[in-house]
Amino acid sequence: MFLKNFYQLGEKQQMWLKQFKIALIEKNTKQLDNLMDELPTLKDPQEIQQALHLLQEATHLVETLKNQTNSSLQIMKRNIAFLNATQDISSKKLNCHT
Repeated sequence: MFLKNFYQLGEKQQMWLKQFKIALIEKNTKQLDNLMDELPTLKDPQEIQQALHLLQEATHLVETLKNQTNSSLQIMKRNIAFLNATQDISSKKLNCHT
């Protein structure tokens, strides 16, 4: 009975590690967040090392996505400012002709 429970626990840990790897590859931050909430208790040093590496990769992924989002936001703000500026010029020109 003890070995069966131990084996099932090991399967759950391995499944969590596999799901975490897949979520990283897919850049699925929602799934990564869910898996972080379900972080299993790891006892095998190799699994602990693997989990630490995966967590570091997830941190790097989130930072990269955050930076990309900030960059996109800045570009959108500049585009909006440009469009607003060109609208003001066009409306002033139209008012001058009337």
